[in-house]
Amino acid sequence: MTTVSPPPEALHARIPGSKSLTNRALLLAAAAEGTSVLTAPLISDDTMAFRQALGDLGVRIRPSEDDGAWQVTGLGRGPRGTGRIWCADAGTAARFLPPLAAAGHGDFLFTGSDQLTARPVAPLADALRRLGAEVQTGPGGTLPLRVRAEGLDGGALDVDSSLSSQFLSGLLMAAPLLRGGLLLRAGELVSRPYVDMTLALMRHFGADVAEDAPGGFAVRPTGYRAADLRIEPDASTASYFLAAAAVTGHTVTVRGLGHGSLQGDVRFAEVLERAGARVTRTEDAVSVTGTGTLRGGFDVDMGDISDTFMTLAAIAPLADAPLTIRGIGHARLKESDRIEAVARNLGALGVRTDTGRDRITVHPGGTSPARIACHRDHRIAMAFSVLNLRTGNLTLDDPGCVAKTFPGFHEEFHRLFPGHPLPTAPARTSA
Repeated sequence: MTTVSPPPEALHARIPGSKSLTNRALLLAAAAEGTSVLTAPLISDDTMAFRQALGDLGVRIRPSEDDGAWQVTGLGRGPRGTGRIWCADAGTAARFLPPLAAAGHGDFLFTGSDQLTARPVAPLADALRRLGAEVQTGPGGTLPLRVRAEGLDGGALDVDSSLSSQFLSGLLMAAPLLRGGLLLRAGELVSRPYVDMTLALMRHFGADVAEDAPGGFAVRPTGYRAADLRIEPDASTASYFLAAAAVTGHTVTVRGLGHGSLQGDVRFAEVLERAGARVTRTEDAVSVTGTGTLRGGFDVDMGDISDTFMTLAAIAPLADAPLTIRGIGHARLKESDRIEAVARNLGALGVRTDTGRDRITVHPGGTSPARIACHRDHRIAMAFSVLNLRTGNLTLDDPGCVAKTFPGFHEEFHRLFPGHPLPTAPARTSA
């Protein structure tokens, strides 16, 4: 294996804005009365698809020529009219925008790429039907999804959130637009920090939402009012740079992800600390320093921060004992079956893994040269790029898939870690 000599001082990673914050803020600003300004939004395939979809629903979004901020002129209500809404690969568009449409008036058809069409929307469609919307889905409860809407009265609703917290978040964000508000009860809830993010942003845009009991949410029909927001750096994307510090002995600092962050994935730094790295958190930043050894020999539940489980799994072969990651069954329904995809890629490297419905165990061992199958999944490409800093013998079959959330990932990774090869293939463009 190759090693990278530590520099004399910390490296500062330039992480773009959070996809989760950008798309939630876009929707809330679109539903609000007045004009909101979103500063430092993420510009990537997913956020541009979300922005275009809102435009197709009648929302005016104007980029600022001075600082790149987005000015969003809200509808003050749900959308009106008819249209075919292309969601591309963006799961947030397919889960957040149909409830917004159902709160409006019109006939809206949501479609997407083959990859997105393979992901379920049946629990969301069922919830909207029970609220009174006319909803049709494709075979097996997938896209295309058609919503014929005349507004929604509201009421009480039980929501299946065991597959994705995005179903619950989409319904919550539409709830203030309903004529009578909404009482939502979620059963098994995955990725709870993303729901907390949704609630915080709803309140920022003027909603009255309370959690009366764990998993029970009461939303009054207040509508939304315009508000400005600066988007934090993406904590999921930051995980690759923090993990790179842990395996190379560097110190990497990410500004903008301090103690007050709205993103649950900042807790990935705690997992790295458990694995032997030194971690420092301040009000404005998080820093990770590698200590030369990656510790294993423990189990960790990453259900609440599942977007980062691949980061840990990809570097786990470098640990001194097996690592088991649990609580990640819903990751099988993302851009790929992420548990299976990670296990197969590690197997191609000669690394032993054991998997179950919601877990993976990675055993330490040397890694053979291999071509990583990305499955058009940005997180697989970025996670195995971290491992390659130590092995130097991996290539990606689709380096451009990182454009989904960080088009400049390879350039920034190479800037901080010159041993990371720049891809020769062009970046992927949105469909």
